[in-house]
Amino acid sequence: MTSMYDITTAFTSEAPPSTTEEDYDDDDGFMCDLESVRVFRSRFEPPLFWLLALLGGAGNLAVVWIYLNVRRRLKTMTDVFLLNLALSDLLFLVSLPLWAVEAARGSWSFGPALCKINSALYKVNLFSGMLLLTCISVDRYVAIVQTTRAQNSQAERRVAGRVACGAVWLLALMLSVPELLFSTQDQDQRCRMVFPDSRYKVLVLALQVSAGFFLPFSVMAFCYSCIAATLLRTRSFQKHRALRVVLAVVLVFVVSQLPYNAVVVTEAAQASNLTLTDCGALQSFKTAEQVLKALAYLHAGLNPLLYAFVGQRFQRDLLLLLRCCCVATPAGQGPLNKAFRSPLSSTRASVMSDSDTSQALSL
Repeated sequence: MTSMYDITTAFTSEAPPSTTEEDYDDDDGFMCDLESVRVFRSRFEPPLFWLLALLGGAGNLAVVWIYLNVRRRLKTMTDVFLLNLALSDLLFLVSLPLWAVEAARGSWSFGPALCKINSALYKVNLFSGMLLLTCISVDRYVAIVQTTRAQNSQAERRVAGRVACGAVWLLALMLSVPELLFSTQDQDQRCRMVFPDSRYKVLVLALQVSAGFFLPFSVMAFCYSCIAATLLRTRSFQKHRALRVVLAVVLVFVVSQLPYNAVVVTEAAQASNLTLTDCGALQSFKTAEQVLKALAYLHAGLNPLLYAFVGQRFQRDLLLLLRCCCVATPAGQGPLNKAFRSPLSSTRASVMSDSDTSQALSL
């Protein structure tokens, strides 16, 4: 996504023609009344964004809390990736209340600097999140399909995981540079991307689709296909449960990301050769873009459920934390202190046998 408001952007370096009709936009090559799209957005996005920020924030905070308190030593690459994924989602979810306020008011009232930062946060989450999910799929592929290699190189894999996380964050920051350059608070007090030329928009959109969807999807499809094939050959009573987790991971990724990326491809085509020339079709397209964008945002809230809480260890750790928080005991003598110091919770529960295919993806 190239803007957090709507997909209209200026295609020339000249100022847009002045008009007294604020309900009309000519950014897509022709004048079209988009007030209905803005009204829909003002009613649809604020409650959804606030709900996602609260629930998704709670889920991701729980993941971080578990890692920092119960699993004090990150034993596997997947542990490292999950912690970074939760932090990435939290960065994005923190920005949602500002977009909710902007959608409700119909204008951006937080200044141009925060406009750039908030827009960049989305892209940082988009690229870092997708790349981290890719890293998780590769790690599970090595752990389950290449069991011998995984057992013989656990220390090296942990180091490689930390290096990979650093590379992911650096790459995500680099890919968010266009938001810092082109996001601005325009003359109508809207926070959006304003490109000097349509070629810049096409390039940014192509980069988003390739690095934010097609590359991760290709790697995940290969890794999880191999994982599923390996599990089908495994004689285990938990095999079918693990396969359901694999299917859920791939299905949620495709359902949440594919429709919106199809919109992004259409948007790139619109910027390149003006494929939509009917105002009614453009209005419908922009309304659908708002819905599918929100669907893509749901992934930030679903990540804790898919990659953490479906796992047996996380379920056990979460119950432990809830039990510790609900039971009031004297300071220094309670189960919270003991739980965090017990070998089972801090060490043994953090170590997943990478060769145990019966608990595949039970992170």
